[in-house]
This record gives sequence, C-alpha cells and structure tokens, in this order.
Amino acid sequence: MINELFGLNGKVALVTGGTHGIGMAIAIALGKAGAKIAVNDLSEEKLASAKAEFKKVGIDAYTLVFDVTNETGVDRGIGEIEKELGPVDILVNNAGIIKRIPILDMPVAEFKQVIDIDLVAPLIVAKRVAPGMIQRRNGKIINMCSMMSIYGRNTVSAYAAAKGGLKLLTANMCCEWAKYNIQVNGIGPGYIATSQTAPIREGNHPFNDLVMTRTPAARWGEPEDIGNAALFLASKASNFVNGHILFVDGGILANFGYVKGENEV
Repeated sequence: MINELFGLNGKVALVTGGTHGIGMAIAIALGKAGAKIAVNDLSEEKLASAKAEFKKVGIDAYTLVFDVTNETGVDRGIGEIEKELGPVDILVNNAGIIKRIPILDMPVAEFKQVIDIDLVAPLIVAKRVAPGMIQRRNGKIINMCSMMSIYGRNTVSAYAAAKGGLKLLTANMCCEWAKYNIQVNGIGPGYIATSQTAPIREGNHPFNDLVMTRTPAARWGEPEDIGNAALFLASKASNFVNGHILFVDGGILANFGYVKGENEV
C-alpha cells in the first residue's frame, strides 16, 4: 500500500535548475521513488557535475540546456524530454534567483530579471506541460514558493514580490486545472543548510543565531527535508491536496516570537 501511494515508477519528472542544493535533493527523492529524472540548467559544466552526482546515488538523470524564461527554448527542451523519456508527469518549478538589494538601490532591470525567472518562468514551463497533462487527465505541478510568499524581509523586494505572485499563480493553476486531475501545489522552504547558506551558518554569524533561536525545531533544515515534501506532493498520496503551499520550515512561521529556552517548561 505504501509503495503504491508513494511509488513513482514509470513517471517522468522535470526539475528545473535541479543541479544542486534543494533542486538536486528533490530530484534524488523523486528518482529513488522510481521516476525518470530530467534536469536543466544554463551551464553544461553544472549539468555534467550534477549528472555525476546523480550517478553516485544510482540515478541516471537526463540533463539538458534550456532557459526557463525563453518560450522557444522551453518548447524545444521539453520536446526533447518527451522524445527521450516520455511526456512530463511531474513538473517541479525549482529554478530561481534572489538579489539582496535595497529597493532604492535596485535597478528596475534587475527587479524584472528576478520576476522573469522566479514568477514568469514557472508559468512558461507549466503552460508547456499542462496541455499533455490535461489530455491524460493526470499530472503534478510543484512550484517552489518561499516563506516570503507571505511576508517581506529587508533587501529582497523582487524575490518576495515574485514568490508572493507564485503563491497566487499556484492557486489559480489549481482553480483551472484541478478538474483534469492535475494537482498544483507549492513548497515554502524554511532556512535550509545548503552551500549557499554555509557562510551565514558558521561561527557566531547573527543570522545563524536568528534561525537557531527563532525556529522551534532549533535547527536548519536539510535539503532532504524539502525532497521528502516534494515526494509527497508528486505522489498519489497527495491526490486531494490542491492549491496548497506546504511550508517546510521547522515551525518558524508558526511562532516568530519563539526563543529557545524562553517558551520551554
């Protein structure tokens, strides 16, 4: 019963930008559950390195270059996946960027770049795979949202605007496509221990202190925590979960006022 609920044998999963960190952890979780994995990036070097990492855990990932913001490139890339692996059953819109620049200092062109990659690209890729899912009456779309889908932070206006928009785009995709047995959900990671966050997790960095004292679980999340959530949303176990943002954050959104030690009895 459990294998039937969570197994992905025969499914084709595309994880955009799945060459490292959270994206790779998601791809590994789906691949270990039996899915055929495809990942894209703009860098041949990153794709080659990722392919080697996937092989270490027994996953023969299909890698290819295409730009998620370019409609022609997306059409070509997904066409290649369909030819080599089959139609995309599971889409994880993971590719994204963040620019930490105060609003008054941020060039409009850079603001638009973040919006294009983090918000418009998920629309472009989803529009390419959704017609096939509609025809087959089956599909899973997972949009990588954020805790900043629902609140703001200093210096990340473009990212928060994009992720807030992605939250509502997820809801609207659900409203339009749920009747075709397509589940569209989002994941909102908390603070995750990746190579990108390593510098602020070391020593007595003030942001590390904030995370450790304000997160009820009193730890940083691991990429595998996000991979496990994605597996649930990609599997039959979530067939009646739709338009939902699953926050995987150790409880930080539940209680921003929590300080380790103060609230314990």
